[in-house]
Amino acid sequence: MPPADAPAPIRHPDAPAPGELLGAHYEQCFGCGSEQSHGLHLQARAGEGVSLTAEFTVQPAHQGAPGLAHGGVLATALDETLGSLNWLLRTIAVTGRLETDFVQPVPVGTVLHLEAEVTAVAGRKIYSRATGRIGGPDGPVAVRAQALFIEVKVDHFIDNGRPQEIRAAMDDPDQLRRARAFEVNP
Repeated sequence: MPPADAPAPIRHPDAPAPGELLGAHYEQCFGCGSEQSHGLHLQARAGEGVSLTAEFTVQPAHQGAPGLAHGGVLATALDETLGSLNWLLRTIAVTGRLETDFVQPVPVGTVLHLEAEVTAVAGRKIYSRATGRIGGPDGPVAVRAQALFIEVKVDHFIDNGRPQEIRAAMDDPDQLRRARAFEVNP
């Protein structure tokens, strides 16, 4: 829970416009990257304020129990969706805490519709929540989550990632463009 005096989030003036597809932050990302053959290929669109919607289709590679999505995959979809909200703040942040409620099973072949919003920002802490519904925005609730993201500098990834992949991402013109989109003057 955010502190009672935490200010409401403010959408960055250069954030993607409502309805705009956010795209993958990294092509090898299991959540949103197109180069992951068994990834979620989650697609998020900017919403109004500091909110977004996202969808992914549960594939056979995502199952845990026969014919049902693995709970860890559903948690990953929620984490990816919540993390995408940071594009609207133009902030680099990582998951600090993710609390997930599994309301009902999600069958393979299901389109999971996710809605997420930032609820508060307090210093480097970003508080958010998401809901996943089966079949569309009016479908039954299948999963819910609340999260805490922590703002970091790009050095977090340079210092902790594998140097070869970091160099490749930084040499990729599209990835470099995305990284520069988040640069903030001190």
